[in-house]
Amino acid sequence: MNRLHATKDFWLAALRADGPALWEAVAETGPDVPVPGIPDWTTGDLAAHLTDLLRWVRATVARGVTDRPDPYPAPGPRPAWDESLDQLRRELTGAIETLEALDPDFPAWNWAPQPKRAAFWDRRMAHEISVHRWDAEAAAGRPTPIETKLATDGVAEILDTWLPAGKRQGPTDLHGVVHLVGTDAEQEWFVRLRGAGIALLDTGTILDTDDHHARAKAIGTASDLQLTLMGRKRPDQLAISGDPRLFQALRAG
Repeated sequence: MNRLHATKDFWLAALRADGPALWEAVAETGPDVPVPGIPDWTTGDLAAHLTDLLRWVRATVARGVTDRPDPYPAPGPRPAWDESLDQLRRELTGAIETLEALDPDFPAWNWAPQPKRAAFWDRRMAHEISVHRWDAEAAAGRPTPIETKLATDGVAEILDTWLPAGKRQGPTDLHGVVHLVGTDAEQEWFVRLRGAGIALLDTGTILDTDDHHARAKAIGTASDLQLTLMGRKRPDQLAISGDPRLFQALRAG
């Protein structure tokens, strides 16, 4: 699966599934439980972050213009935990309602070198919530993998959106090709690193004579690949061969 096979309906269906699961895990743990994949965050921090982010996205995507919006607001005082949970529930529901009402081609600003359309936020919010659902469940001690097709598109989003937008957390001085293999998705990606530059190679048009020999290869489920690239899992949980620094250079979270 690649991005061409994902649609608004696909991403919103993911939001409808992962949003309630995220909320339930946060409510189960309470506000003071550490979130394993995000250093120094508690589940209270996670709930507050998502509430603020979803509220900001709803306001931004509905403007109908592509100019840069007001900066993301600084965190304010937190309400009591019951009210925090209620706010998070409302924003999760409201985000789905807002995105559902907008045509994917509706003009909307985004931070990536891509068309400024609402479809960006359909996709972005589906992956934001799915990864944070995993975070919340990890805090509760019962993380479940991201659904295979969604995780496959999540890996693609990292490679075609996060990294070209300059949101790389790994080294930016390396050169070489990284080969990613999603074992459960029957999907693979070739990524060429040119220092700070990056190119996602089209595996559908690569010829045998093309110089795409991998200098690093990472094999795992689509969920494990996505979560590792987003900094939630350790790279040693994947089967990595070649120069591991090249894989680390793809890290976005």
